[in-house]
Amino acid sequence: MFLPSFQLDGKIAVVTGAGRGIGRALAIGLAEAGADVALLARTEEDLKDTAAAIGDLGRRALILPTDVTNREQVHRAIVEVKSEWDKIDILVNNAGMNIRSKALDVTDEEWQTIMNTNLKSAFMMSQEAGKVMKDQKAGGKIINITSVGGHVALRTGVVYAATKAALIQMTKVLAMEWGQYGINVNAIGPWYFKTPLTETLLSDEVYVNEILAVTPLKRIGELPELVGPTVFLSSDAGNYVTGQTLFVDGGMTIHGF
Repeated sequence: MFLPSFQLDGKIAVVTGAGRGIGRALAIGLAEAGADVALLARTEEDLKDTAAAIGDLGRRALILPTDVTNREQVHRAIVEVKSEWDKIDILVNNAGMNIRSKALDVTDEEWQTIMNTNLKSAFMMSQEAGKVMKDQKAGGKIINITSVGGHVALRTGVVYAATKAALIQMTKVLAMEWGQYGINVNAIGPWYFKTPLTETLLSDEVYVNEILAVTPLKRIGELPELVGPTVFLSSDAGNYVTGQTLFVDGGMTIHGF
């Protein structure tokens, strides 16, 4: 009687950066919970692999090669999802990147590239999907993938950190503005997880030991451990949660790095 549903049967989800790493894991996890998933990324071949895994689960996948930093392509992708499935229930803004330049070495091009990929894309996707969610009168769930680097100072690069901090604040403001439409907006802030993008960093034993020294659980995260929080925030179980950032970090943000 008191346990709300964590199932996503009949739900339509959109995931950016869905070809690899965290985005791929979240897209497949949402499908495991019952959702059909629209997959966005620049590289179509990566999306085909994710789509095949979703198909094996008996769910539908829609492949949409998209540059999410381009307004026209973002708009077209949302229109295609709406045309194909008539609604959008869940949006996961996962697309992101980093260039690890020291602050004194950051170029204007690096600044703009990281800003566009990590922040502008999430706003444009939220704006376009938010219009659909508002008009369909049934609300929706938006989840922004930020980082502990948006909350504490890390050696991740100043531009990356600025975008992730901005995502946390954007999450709060969108939640405040769109709550009246039944749209929940939340964020998830990961620490280090095993992905293709972190493989090189995590092969450095000294660096890993430094990470573990400030991680109370004393290990690197596994991708399935991001799926649970995402499904929770996407499901009826998370209906009264909005404007929040859930740090999935093994306790790292207790004291910083």
